[in-house]
Amino acid sequence: MADSGTVMLLCYGNPARQDDGLGVAFGDLVASRSLPGLTLEVDYQLRIEQALDLVQHQYAVFVDAAVRGREPFSFRPLRPGDWAGLGNHRIEPEALLGVAQDCFGAAPEAYALGIRGYLFDGFGETLSAGARDNLGAALAFMLPVLAARSFSRAAAAQGFAAAEGGQGWKTGSK
Repeated sequence: MADSGTVMLLCYGNPARQDDGLGVAFGDLVASRSLPGLTLEVDYQLRIEQALDLVQHQYAVFVDAAVRGREPFSFRPLRPGDWAGLGNHRIEPEALLGVAQDCFGAAPEAYALGIRGYLFDGFGETLSAGARDNLGAALAFMLPVLAARSFSRAAAAQGFAAAEGGQGWKTGSK
């Protein structure tokens, strides 16, 4: 039986910077489906206001492009991090979770989906062929995970234990 906890899916990146738009493209694909208990946020970058939004959710999944690392994607757990010196131009998922926990008492079970991209240095709203393939693989992986709320099992299948860090995770927009 699937867990019925609510999920906040935060998809971000800059679609005008080639593969940096992978998070936004993922969010657009998920938006076309009717998934119960899902709050979808699609934006250029994470915003401090989203820390308060996390209070209302049992789970949070951050989706962005990965500059390097696993192909076609990685899925790993996150834990709240230090948010001292937090700026307004680049917020990491861990810092946003730290604000949610320290300021609002929110502690959603959180994960990062990093979709491997290849082209980040130019301008253009088209994903590379490899990034499109990786996007399809990430969507096929994530839809059943969202439906069953089987996040920890999915992260373990990717080789990540609870709150283990991942290499090549990129957040924010370039």
